[in-house]
Amino acid sequence: MAERTLLVTGGAGFIGSNFVHYITNHTDDRVIVLDKLTYAGSRDNLTGLPEDRVELVEGDIADADTVGRLAARLDSERDAIVHYAAESHNDNSLQDPSPFLDTNILGTYTLLEAARQHDLRFHHISTDEVYGDLELDDPEKFTPTTPYNPSSPYSATKAGSDLLVRAWVRSFGVRATISNCSNNYGPRQHIEKFIPRQITNLIDGIRPRLYGAGLNVRDWIHADDHSSAVLTILDKGDIGETYLIGADGEKNNLEVIRMILRLMGRDEDDFDHVPDRAGHDLRYAIDASRLRDELGWTPQFADFEQGLKDTITWYRENEDWWRGAKAATEAKYARTGQ
Repeated sequence: MAERTLLVTGGAGFIGSNFVHYITNHTDDRVIVLDKLTYAGSRDNLTGLPEDRVELVEGDIADADTVGRLAARLDSERDAIVHYAAESHNDNSLQDPSPFLDTNILGTYTLLEAARQHDLRFHHISTDEVYGDLELDDPEKFTPTTPYNPSSPYSATKAGSDLLVRAWVRSFGVRATISNCSNNYGPRQHIEKFIPRQITNLIDGIRPRLYGAGLNVRDWIHADDHSSAVLTILDKGDIGETYLIGADGEKNNLEVIRMILRLMGRDEDDFDHVPDRAGHDLRYAIDASRLRDELGWTPQFADFEQGLKDTITWYRENEDWWRGAKAATEAKYARTGQ
């Protein structure tokens, strides 16, 4: 595809920065990153990228002036907005839902209005959590037609943002697509999240902690596979359609924590149980057949254990990246007994 410019919101966060790295490695496209640089976003996530192709703008996606100024720089025939920015941590949404409304609802609305005004292609990154959860023994998986049934303030605001995108497509003709992805893992994920928290705890000699019995199932996908899927949808997806992104990586949390312990040379039962969190979804599972069959996408990281091993290596070798946030993160969890 001809060289273009992508406005990537949240491009200094975990999944967004991975996408920016993927774009610079696999295309000739230019990227404008719009990121508020909260605790979850960092300039360090963009270190090493070519300065002539990646521009970082610090700003809020709910600021219509900033968003409008950047959207005006894009060419409606070629360029696009790729919307990753979100408040995304369930535990935080249970403590204070208000930032989730501001970013996930008002921010998405502001971006959609800019896309409408400038007739821009728009891709919205969402989550499988909008569908609620499945029973552990349910043979079904989430599909694009699964009814929404969000369980937390986080997933409820993401469901709301999805519905805004669909309404702007139908009511105003915005050229948008949506993707709902399963749980990501890989380098540069904030240490408040499940996998990097356990890895960094073990590096620091702290026993990992597991919610409840650890039987909750997540469908894991490497962030690079998520990035390749989004690029595929951006290039080949049908306007107005929703695509689910997953890599058949179902593992329960107990399996994951034991695998981390084993890969880091510890006994697989060397962890503590803590009380389960409120509204903890049982199981997520993605049916990504539409993405694979219609658009020809396939994941490259089929071996979860190898991907996890590589992720552990990254956190061992990049302690300077996460060290500054570790104490504050653990102090926050300690206040809630987690």
